[in-house]
This record gives sequence, structure tokens and C-alpha cells, in this order.
Amino acid sequence: MSVILATGGYDHKIRFWEAPSGVCHRTLRFPDSQITSLQITPDKQFLAAGGNPHLRLYEINAGNDDPILTLEGHTSTVTCLGFQRDGRYLYSAGEDGTIKLWDLRSRTYSRSLENTTATNHTNNGSQKRSTNNAACIPISSVALRNEYDQIVSGDHSGHVKIWDLSMGKCINAVKPAANTTTKGFIQSVDISDDDQTLVAYSNHAMVYVWNPKGDITSLQPVTKFCAHPSTDATAYSYGLHASISPDSRSLVTTSSDQTVKLWDTTSWECRSTLQSHTKWVWDAAFCADSSYLVTASSDHTARLWNLRSGDVVRQYNG
Repeated sequence: MSVILATGGYDHKIRFWEAPSGVCHRTLRFPDSQITSLQITPDKQFLAAGGNPHLRLYEINAGNDDPILTLEGHTSTVTCLGFQRDGRYLYSAGEDGTIKLWDLRSRTYSRSLENTTATNHTNNGSQKRSTNNAACIPISSVALRNEYDQIVSGDHSGHVKIWDLSMGKCINAVKPAANTTTKGFIQSVDISDDDQTLVAYSNHAMVYVWNPKGDITSLQPVTKFCAHPSTDATAYSYGLHASISPDSRSLVTTSSDQTVKLWDTTSWECRSTLQSHTKWVWDAAFCADSSYLVTASSDHTARLWNLRSGDVVRQYNG
């Protein structure tokens, strides 16, 4: 199987699709809850699915539809997960306010980092001492900075934080909307494969960009803009997902306005607006060569886009 396309949703089902034909050839039942996150291992052998509160690992090319591993440790919904580039470990985060690292030879996590109200920082990265009364802040998104053994997180307090895994602590925290009257949270974070661009996307559809090179304790702002402005001055479009393409040249943003936008990561101009979905667009994923994009929506469809033409080339219903 050269191309693997999997979707998950509120019906507790994981579906595997033949990308060229649009035929669903396998359906798995996720026993606990709706599916909130999916990720395929770098070797394309396994799929990890997150829900509330478990993570489950499935074999992709096997006839067994039962999970081969169930990971327990989160106490509420798992919002995001991913694999280290060589597949050495899995990382996850959730509404319980923790980031967990998992050695897949075990059913329990090997490390847990707490995203508390006490993880505040000065510009030189010194960490204030945490207290036992510090409340955990739900985490919406995490991204792994492979070369530096660091994780970037975005949370419901509106902070973007950088965690050093070797030290086991947060080394920087930025609240990009701190000087505005807008109260919101960070919906999505990502860092480019070339390590040139760090992006955070808020629930108010604001994109914040930094250059993470050099001293990570003093991120250099590059730009900020509203990716999906509302036509109604009294409202705003709800930002849902943002990610950078594998070739580091494009940023995709999705929104409640039913559109998908592609942004040039050099000029930060909107390169194209993709319109076809009829409800909120919750997720988007690039193919390996950045030429195609898959989007998923509340309209119960996933769509495959040819980014050269801007056309939908396949629709997956379910």
C-alpha cells in the first residue's frame, strides 16, 4: 500500500480508504469514545488513535481489527499525538493539561510534563518554581522539534510553550495576544521541517509566526495576521487547524467559514482559497511531496485536493 488515508470521527469509527478510487476498504471500531486524533507511524506500519481518555495502536496491514496496544495515562480527551521521526516514541497531549511520552514497548507513559499555571517564564527562560496548587491548563496542540528534542505546545490560556525533553521542563512561554483585549486560546501549533518557521493558530483565526532559529528563549516574531476574517464585524470565523507542508513552503489553515486557505511561507500572502465543504473544516493533512491535501469536515466528507489546480479530485463519504 503506497498511499495510506485514514479518517476518524464522532461515530467511533476509523476508516481506511483507497485514495485513488475513494473506496473504503476497512473499518475499525474505536471502543471508548469519538476519535479526536490520528497519526501514522513513519514506517506506515501502525496507526495511533486518540480518544477519551485512551490511545490505541492498530496494525495497518493486518487482518486483525483489534488494537495491538492500549495506552493508559491521560485522564480526559487526547487532543493531539505524533511520532518521533525514527518512531522511537510517541508523544501526546490532552485536555488534562499534560504532555506524555510513550515507549511503545510498554502500556504506560515514560514521562509526563504538566502544563500548569506555574510554568511562567522570563525572557531568559528561567522557570518560576511550581506549586502544588497550580492548575493544569488544557493543551490543544503539540509539535515535535526533532533536531532539538523539544516539544512546542499551544494551550487554552493562549500560551505557546517550548518544552525541553532532556531537562523535562518548559524553557519558554509566549502569549502572542497578551496585549489585546481578545480572549482566546491557541488551537494549533506547528514547526517546519527546515526549522525556519514556528506557527501558532488561535481560535480567533489569528496566525502568529516566529523564527525559532538561534536562542529559543527569545523567539523572534516574523508576522501575524487574521487568516479567516469574518464579513460580520460583530463576529469572527473560528480557527480550527493549521499546519506547514513537508516542503516548508506552504501553511494551510481551516476554519468554521467552510474554507481552506494556503499561505506562502515566504511572503505570507494567501496563495489560494479552497472552497467545496459545506460545514466547518476541522483538519487538513499534506501528502509527502506537498502536492496534494486532504481535508475533513463536519459535512461528513474528506476531500482530496490537487494543489496545483486547486480542484477536488476525490471525495470520501463517511
